[in-house]
Amino acid sequence: MNLDKLRIADVPPGAENPLNFAVMQRDAPILDMVAEAIRHKQTLLAFQPVVLSQDQSRVGFYEGLIRITDATGRVIPARDFMHVVESTELGREIDVLALQMGLRALHETPHLRLSINMPARSIGFASWTRTLKRWLDRDPTIAERLILEITEGSAMTVPELVIDFMDRWQVRGICFALDDFGSGQTALRYFKDFFFDILKIDGQFVSGIAKDPDNQALVRSMVSIAQHFDMMTVAEFVETQADATILTTLGVDCLQGYLHGAPTTRPGWKMPPPVRAAS
Repeated sequence: MNLDKLRIADVPPGAENPLNFAVMQRDAPILDMVAEAIRHKQTLLAFQPVVLSQDQSRVGFYEGLIRITDATGRVIPARDFMHVVESTELGREIDVLALQMGLRALHETPHLRLSINMPARSIGFASWTRTLKRWLDRDPTIAERLILEITEGSAMTVPELVIDFMDRWQVRGICFALDDFGSGQTALRYFKDFFFDILKIDGQFVSGIAKDPDNQALVRSMVSIAQHFDMMTVAEFVETQADATILTTLGVDCLQGYLHGAPTTRPGWKMPPPVRAAS
């Protein structure tokens, strides 16, 4: 018997590399938590409003953000688990569940306009595509109220594939948003080929912009690019009225952030009507 082969067979996958093994040990509880949540259907969407800059009392659309609940019922935001699962099969399953919940919300609420995150990894994933087709066949009005958000970094991993995917679904009425624009991944030679409908300006340029002339100049340039390509602009992470005011002055179309509402799993249209006191 070859003892070297036996020793290798006894080593857990990844353990031959100390760094990989440490990462696996660190991430294992998160993977287990997400797998358990999917198994027991403990997933939900939180909705955050995106308001019109010229009339900040009006909501242009909502963004649906995936959440899971752990064994204690605590709601876990995507930022606490997506970085671990995004490159795994669990990440694809989460993508499908987010899409499914978003499409159901659009079907049940005819006046709703909603954006859902769609990583490039979902393109070609059969379950994700079947879910989209099934709901659009069931309710054709969903397409014109659905916005699919693709992050700048995700789009640039497979730009040709993203362009083809957008071409096929935009004719059905679906809008596409380029999320996290300015994070440094977009090759400008591809930009004119993407035909995004919405440009979401990365929060690093938005937070504190009222006191940052450099970011004001950068956002002004981004708005100019968006206007040239006939795209609507959304500023993310808007947290103060001072920032909202300067963004409006710079020509940004919509604002999203805690100033106008935190993500909530119980948005206004899901709340029961108030009970009137008996006269």
